[in-house]
Amino acid sequence: MSKTDPSGADSLAVFYDGACPVCRREIGVYRDLTPVEPVEFCDVSQQAVPLPAELTREQALARFHVRYADGRIESGARAFIALWERLPYWRWLARVGRLPGVATLMEMAYRGFLRIRPTIQRWAAKRA
Repeated sequence: MSKTDPSGADSLAVFYDGACPVCRREIGVYRDLTPVEPVEFCDVSQQAVPLPAELTREQALARFHVRYADGRIESGARAFIALWERLPYWRWLARVGRLPGVATLMEMAYRGFLRIRPTIQRWAAKRA
């Protein structure tokens, strides 16, 4: 099974900001794993990467998104949970995220991260 095979009926498309050093590093960790179901990683900082009609490039760069094979799109904490469900060593965290109220808490933490993301990006770029 390919790590980026979008042709499978159960494929999950992951939209991430490859220009962000923090995002790029995290996705690198995920890419090194063999998913239990197909995952396609899409670097939305590349203008040539096509996006679903319901997702603008600005939206895709601002938040983490995934698209299920049926076309549903999730963002933020729920998108991470969807990805983690497909990755060995991360599936336990997806199960925790599915507990009542946990995704809401994770989303609050993610929104907090998004506020400081520009500062973290600058810091990470200097360290790279």
